[in-house]
Amino acid sequence: MRDPAIGEILVQGDELNRRVSQLGTQITADYADRSPVVLVGVLKGALFFLADLMRRLDVPCEVDFMAVASYGSATQSSGVVRILKDLDAVIEDRHVLVVEDIVDSGLTLQYLLRNLRARGPASLEVCALLTKPARSKVELEPRYVGFEIPNRFVVGYGLDHEERHRNLPFVATLRQPEPGGGSGADW
Repeated sequence: MRDPAIGEILVQGDELNRRVSQLGTQITADYADRSPVVLVGVLKGALFFLADLMRRLDVPCEVDFMAVASYGSATQSSGVVRILKDLDAVIEDRHVLVVEDIVDSGLTLQYLLRNLRARGPASLEVCALLTKPARSKVELEPRYVGFEIPNRFVVGYGLDHEERHRNLPFVATLRQPEPGGGSGADW
């Protein structure tokens, strides 16, 4: 039985697989002469995407992780970013590809890129599974984008709400509960 909190499915599992394969092919071609590439996964949401993407790359690569917080338990970024887990690897003079689950307002990613640029990488690019152009507050254009989605709160394929729904094999909207226990409308 499907969880009643899950709303409209925006990206099906087969669409995710197909697009991740396409991104892997494109990244492989772009980094063929710049390897190894350091993939920086932004925890926790990018974990599934990063794992699938990395398996589709045909260039030497390394992986490291950062964890940042800007949402807490809210459904909109606070704009205040905290680094909860920093990189273990030194990225100076290395080719770095940040792998992000979703670019919403862009404020968190802007902060993260500024922080990473200060470490002197040879190159720094972004691969985002999802973007919400309608929510963008800063000029950021990830080099690689899986899907543009409408301004809705989504879960699945690593994305969560209060640590739930990450394990869904698709990306879907979350229903906002109505006061009094109704099923609510999609965010």
